[in-house]
Amino acid sequence: MTTSALVVIDMINTYEHDDAELLVRSVRRALPVMTSLIDRARAEDVHVIYVNDNFGRWRSHHDEILRTALRGPHAELVEPVRPDERSLFVVKARHSIFYQTPLEYLLAQLGVGRIVLCGQVTEQCVLYSALDAHIRHLRVAVARDAVAHIHSDLADAALRLMRRNMDAQVCGAEEIRF
Repeated sequence: MTTSALVVIDMINTYEHDDAELLVRSVRRALPVMTSLIDRARAEDVHVIYVNDNFGRWRSHHDEILRTALRGPHAELVEPVRPDERSLFVVKARHSIFYQTPLEYLLAQLGVGRIVLCGQVTEQCVLYSALDAHIRHLRVAVARDAVAHIHSDLADAALRLMRRNMDAQVCGAEEIRF
């Protein structure tokens, strides 16, 4: 059986950017499912890896990013999914969780061959991360009800692309088996 890890993308967020209002609505809908998926992964001793934008602050580390988000206007969207003491954290600068990050090395060290993606934004960071995982020969699952979008039509297209072109398992979070 392939070892899995749950990757939480960009959920430590201040929501102070273009399109934030659209995204916040989607995050509110996905948050209960996302929280449940994270809790289940933790209960099953699955590695939970947060990969998060650094907001262009090159001095940032995970504690600073979390503190900033918890002081932001939508801390109620961050608190339920905040990393715990066992969570791993990788800082990224661009859309893909792999682009110039140590994630590929970390996954190899952990013996992970399959990643389960949740977080935001479906039609951007989730899509590009799924593609980068696929070209690295990792198996990919996307919990379609635990990802948030800005534009629903683009998110639907992104999920179809992940399923069709990247052979990703796209399903409800309750169907995810670690």
